[in-house]
Amino acid sequence: MAEKKRLKDLTFWQKIYVPEIVKGLSITLGNMFKPSFTMEYPEVKFEPPSSYRGRPVLAMEENGEERCVACGLCSRVCPALAIEVQAGETDREKERYPEKFEINMLRCIFCGFCEEVCPEEAIVMSKQYELAFTNREDAIYGKDKLLTPVSQLQDRIQFLRQYK
Repeated sequence: MAEKKRLKDLTFWQKIYVPEIVKGLSITLGNMFKPSFTMEYPEVKFEPPSSYRGRPVLAMEENGEERCVACGLCSRVCPALAIEVQAGETDREKERYPEKFEINMLRCIFCGFCEEVCPEEAIVMSKQYELAFTNREDAIYGKDKLLTPVSQLQDRIQFLRQYK
């Protein structure tokens, strides 16, 4: 009984969906004649803004020392469990350093939680977006692939500091 009442409330044009079809076609035709924003990748590379969250990297000071103190906060906050940190001790000013620091890029969801929780600004989301792997072992990034000079990360670090 309720269905018949609802159908009676609709007009003839509403029953055959003509206004919706015309509205959808007009949107499609309108978008067909707008200029496209296609990039000629890989010839033309995308230059991401400083707010872009690409692959995470470890910041390395100009003297070659890494900023990370192996507190393990990044691995605890990671929702995908992609980060593994093992601490080692040293005689330098920073008493601890990461003996082993690995990020499984197949698991990483680029959420940026590790970057937000880091007290030393040691892990930063870079502008690097080209990730291709031929096997699973290549997707596990160790310190050799993660360490990046701070000078290359300055714009992202400045972006983070303005929101702290």
